[in-house]
Amino acid sequence: MSNTATEAPETMIDSVTALGALDVCDSCGAQAYVRATLTSGELLFCGHHAAKHRESLGDKVVNWHDETSRLRDDNAS
Repeated sequence: MSNTATEAPETMIDSVTALGALDVCDSCGAQAYVRATLTSGELLFCGHHAAKHRESLGDKVVNWHDETSRLRDDNAS
């Protein structure tokens, strides 16, 4: 299947579903902020476990969807 001429790569990236409060880390059960898509499925991680396991997953990761920027306090004065 090929992309149509009107479908930009940015559109495909934006179609990734955002992580929500019901998405929990597969390691500890905390709220997930990272989705690691593998050829065999996907794993959800909190920020801590994402950092811990990213290197060990290596080339098994097809896509690394990272929302850890949401953990920063953007409203600080």
